[in-house]
Amino acid sequence: MNNHLKIYFFLGLLVIGFLVLLGRLFELQIIFGTKNRALAEGNRVKREILPAPRGMIYDRNGKELVRNVPIHRKLRMDNGEWIIISREEALTLEARGETENLRMDIGRDYLYGEALAHVLGYLGEVNEDEVKKGFFKPGDLVGRMGVEEQYDLLLRGQDGGEVFEVDAQGNKIREIGKIEPISGKSLYLSIDAELSKIAYEALEKKPGAVVATEPQTGQVLVLVSSPSFNPNDINPQSLSDKSLPFFNRAISGVYPPGSTFKIVTSVAGLEEGKIDSQTTWNDTGEIRVGDYSYKNWYFTQYGKTEGTINLVRAIQRSTDTFFYKVGEWVGPKKLAQWAEAFGLGRKTGIDLPGEVEGLVPSPGFLGNTYHFAIGQGDLLATPLQINMMTEVIANNGRLCQPIVARSTSDGGPKGLLRGEINCQDLKLKQTNIDLIKEGMKGVCSPGGTAFPFFEFQPQVACKSGTAEFVNPQGKTHAWLTSFAPVDNPEIVATALLEGGGEGSYVAAPVVKKLMEAWFHGR
Repeated sequence: MNNHLKIYFFLGLLVIGFLVLLGRLFELQIIFGTKNRALAEGNRVKREILPAPRGMIYDRNGKELVRNVPIHRKLRMDNGEWIIISREEALTLEARGETENLRMDIGRDYLYGEALAHVLGYLGEVNEDEVKKGFFKPGDLVGRMGVEEQYDLLLRGQDGGEVFEVDAQGNKIREIGKIEPISGKSLYLSIDAELSKIAYEALEKKPGAVVATEPQTGQVLVLVSSPSFNPNDINPQSLSDKSLPFFNRAISGVYPPGSTFKIVTSVAGLEEGKIDSQTTWNDTGEIRVGDYSYKNWYFTQYGKTEGTINLVRAIQRSTDTFFYKVGEWVGPKKLAQWAEAFGLGRKTGIDLPGEVEGLVPSPGFLGNTYHFAIGQGDLLATPLQINMMTEVIANNGRLCQPIVARSTSDGGPKGLLRGEINCQDLKLKQTNIDLIKEGMKGVCSPGGTAFPFFEFQPQVACKSGTAEFVNPQGKTHAWLTSFAPVDNPEIVATALLEGGGEGSYVAAPVVKKLMEAWFHGR
């Protein structure tokens, strides 16, 4: 009897199990059949983004500055970042069918590396805020810094896509639909790549910047900053480097311009009628005002004086006492107005991100007018602004907006991308400009302060500067700003070495290498 009960019990369990199985089959096939068929179909259909090739970038001579290269990336699950992997690793993941967190993009190879890093910029992954705005998908690459950022919309192009059917192993069976990507527009720059390379190497990785432009158009030939970074290898270590390699000293660094500012002081004195070609001053080495003594550099360093000098000689010798008096005669308010007329204290409008304004002190809070007149005190300028200031003298009185991008592959939109010149005539008297040119010619001639240029041909006009700033080591910024040839300028070039020393000893050799390459190295 007990055996019969056990048999009935097991038979009952089998019946119940069978009924449950039938119920589950009914649920899968009837209730969820449509859904599961859709999932199965979805497993056989794949969608793939076809990234658009980014527009190429060329220099003024048609040299390629970048190349497009395919890059494979996979998603890191721990932090949500897409990291670059090798092609071999990507193929291995594809063979395993692990393609959900794998993508192929088009990246960049920057052919001039550190030399053009600040002009060109680099490609970086979009951040969360950019994704939220709806213009990008997580993992997309966009331009960061330089031309890549400024003209990202032109360069980026439009991605395409492909829908295709695959088998159980993930192999493509047939194409269902495809939209071809549209390449971005190519960009042609005013930059001279080889000249930029020479300028960057001349800085020898010391903190500083070099800027060079065409005097008649404002088109930028060189804009380099040091130390720089490798745009082909952006990593956390480079981003946290204490030498600030991503800091563009050419347009974002502000420094007291030192004696280079005597160009503006000279113009102010002449245009305001406070001095002329016959004005002289007897340099005794210092000017005393009450208990304060304002000395000339020649007196401070060598204990010597210049004697009686005029404006041309004062520029040639950079005689501080002469310019102290010009500043006094002009007055701080007018001097500030002339500084602003030369583009100081405001952005130049260069077509690169990250530019700063600098500072022209308000006359109400100017402090010592003597210091202001020789480019010290609270006056601050970028190397680009000082180059523009010099350009005004080189082109006979016009302040030109600097331009980096000249045109696109289709001619580009109207405006700066067509290379249109945007210059403001400051209406300076030609006789006054000629006087300042004569003085600047003297600076680069025997008897002047910029001795590296004494034998240089063609004749260079220049102004050196050694600018004091607050630091415990007593360092000075080294400046040299110039143009050549004097009679018909082709190039305006400025070098700054941050805390580098004296302009004639440190900055002048950098500019000389640039001038040698421009006039003799082609």
